[in-house]
Amino acid sequence: MEMTYRPVVTTQPQCHTSTRSFEWQTDLCDCGSDCRVCLCGTFCFFCLGCKVAKDMEECCCCGPSVAMRTRYRTQFRIPGSICCDCLTTTFCAPCNLCQLKRDINRRKQLGIF
Repeated sequence: MEMTYRPVVTTQPQCHTSTRSFEWQTDLCDCGSDCRVCLCGTFCFFCLGCKVAKDMEECCCCGPSVAMRTRYRTQFRIPGSICCDCLTTTFCAPCNLCQLKRDINRRKQLGIF
């Protein structure tokens, strides 16, 4: 009888995904990752706000608001606080909106939105 060597499996194969599901998919000022969204946020701020609100099934007026950012962050369990959301939407409004849209687009591509 011939003996053949069969390796013993000690760990199960894992599905590896590169998504950081409990973090922002892009940084606040990461406009280089999606120039179209950045340009839209810079020159058509309210249009982008309506797109984000539509993606989140909200009223168009809610796009650039603190409530929208907080809702999105809590929905995907992204760390942060309402205070940080308020500061971000007040002092970095276009970047905030662009980050939301980029995050939504990435999560849609990954099938988690």
